Amino acid sequence: MRTPDAAKVLIVDDLPGNLLALNALIRRDGREIFQASSGEEALDLLLEHEFALAILDVQMPGMSGFELAELMRGTGKTRQIPIIFVTAAGKEQNYAFTGYETGAVDFLYKPLDVDAVRSKVNVFVDLYSQRMETRRQVEALEKSRKEQELLMQQLTATQGELQAAVRTRDDFISMATHELRTPLNTLYLESQLRKMQLDRGRADIFDLPYLHAMVARDRRQIEAMMRLIDDMMDASRINSKQLSIRRVPMELSALLARVVENLTNQAAAAGSPITLDAGQPVTALWDEFRIEQVVINLLTNALRYGEGKPVEVSLRLLPQGACISVRDQGRGISAPDQQRIFEQFSRVASDDGTGGLGLGLFITRQLVEAHGGSISVESRQGEGSVFTVTLPLTPPVAPIP
Repeated sequence: MRTPDAAKVLIVDDLPGNLLALNALIRRDGREIFQASSGEEALDLLLEHEFALAILDVQMPGMSGFELAELMRGTGKTRQIPIIFVTAAGKEQNYAFTGYETGAVDFLYKPLDVDAVRSKVNVFVDLYSQRMETRRQVEALEKSRKEQELLMQQLTATQGELQAAVRTRDDFISMATHELRTPLNTLYLESQLRKMQLDRGRADIFDLPYLHAMVARDRRQIEAMMRLIDDMMDASRINSKQLSIRRVPMELSALLARVVENLTNQAAAAGSPITLDAGQPVTALWDEFRIEQVVINLLTNALRYGEGKPVEVSLRLLPQGACISVRDQGRGISAPDQQRIFEQFSRVASDDGTGGLGLGLFITRQLVEAHGGSISVESRQGEGSVFTVTLPLTPPVAPIP
């Protein structure tokens, strides 16, 4: 019965009766016997199979057992196979000496001693089985070693990612704390100043112009905190893949006009007037709130880094979709920074030391891509920057799950 782990034994003899007798003598479970009646036939089997032992008849017509053994010793695949020679010639012909010279491990004379034959075959087959088991163990150990090396590499990479994540988290917490502290400190100092005036009995200073200015200052600080919190929440939704897009029919040029008007005071404070070239009306299915968020992010960035120079907004209808461009004439963005500004927590510090949480452009890109669109930047240091958003006029086809 053939089994995958059976030890293979080759017997070679030109007499069928000898093959049959030797086969019956050494056959047992877990052992597979192959027979050849000539050296040429034996060579074909030797090239096809891996044998634990070869039992060769010395005296065969054509290729003798000695010649077959010499060929076996000259081939890498068969060099290590133990060889037992069998001969009917008398011991006085000194065949044993020639046999050992050609690489035999033993020499048997006919008529064969049944017990001796079985014992010798068992020994060599057991040695082969032990070598195979050792080889399997070595291969298993090598495989285990490689798996452990791969696991260590993965663990090292994971550890690096975790450390980077922890650093990112700590940096984010530090930035968020700093950015939130600025408007909070302003509100706190304002409230302390008002309390001090009231404690001194100076209620008269809280006239209508003072109250209007106070409310306006408080509103700016509260809006700043709300924008920071909204950015953090949007980043969390994006990272957890919970950002939703609610498409409704909307006209893009009207939205741009509204955003530009709402930012008039901020533009005046920055000394950077905003001009709008909206061209023809463009209507499509977009998320109006999210598109407005995209435009506000781009415009507030342009005002922050525009160095008090005019900012231009334009809308064009192109074959690939609606194209919104926001151009400033500020310091520009270096080539290395252009590669990273759309990444999470990436910031380019402004002159006043503030740069937000580094989430604005990251969120902007995610919102544009969620619409099936694209965003790019062209900039040269000292010559300003142009951010371009392209939105498809038809919603992208959702992939079939």
